[in-house]
Amino acid sequence: MTQEVTFDAIVLAGGTGQRLGGVSKADVELDGRRLIDGVLVAVADAREIAVVGDVEVPEGVHRTLEDPPLGGPVAGVEAGLDALTALPPVAPWTVLLACDLADPLPALGRLIAAWSFAQRSAEVATDEHDGWCLADSTGHPQWLFGIHRTDALRRALARLDPPRDASMKTLFASSTLVTVPASDEDVANIDTWTDHAHWVKRLRQDPS
Repeated sequence: MTQEVTFDAIVLAGGTGQRLGGVSKADVELDGRRLIDGVLVAVADAREIAVVGDVEVPEGVHRTLEDPPLGGPVAGVEAGLDALTALPPVAPWTVLLACDLADPLPALGRLIAAWSFAQRSAEVATDEHDGWCLADSTGHPQWLFGIHRTDALRRALARLDPPRDASMKTLFASSTLVTVPASDEDVANIDTWTDHAHWVKRLRQDPS
């Protein structure tokens, strides 16, 4: 019997939300719930979940902050991994998600299904792959919508000294990633109130 492949999850919920007038992105409500709660539902199958940011989280979800705060997404990834490392046994894979994704569950489900199939299939060679992430309609990788080997993330972070203010593109510059095509709606996030209004209208038209 094939051993189940498990994963942890890191949700980045930092930032200043400047384009939203300075409000906490994680706490913005869409379709009757906070954005971060929709993301947490999407990763409910994770062994452990670490949220990086000054935001209230449900019981059983671990919250942490990069030190010093507001260090950017890469510093947030490092803080999340540190929090998960303190909760052994650490899973071999780690999902990375932003807190402001509009509707992450369907696309993450497809990504995890494709990744899981590849891990279990004797016909797919995956040893050289450091991670899998979605790519938008232009082919641009969505660094904060993917699943990565935990050890590979640690090695990538070790190459950056320090991680503060580094870009996600720089973090993965030496990584071998599989990109999975997705629509722009699949990977949409709420950066502005215009984005929010679009998704309020869209969800009213398609409540499923």
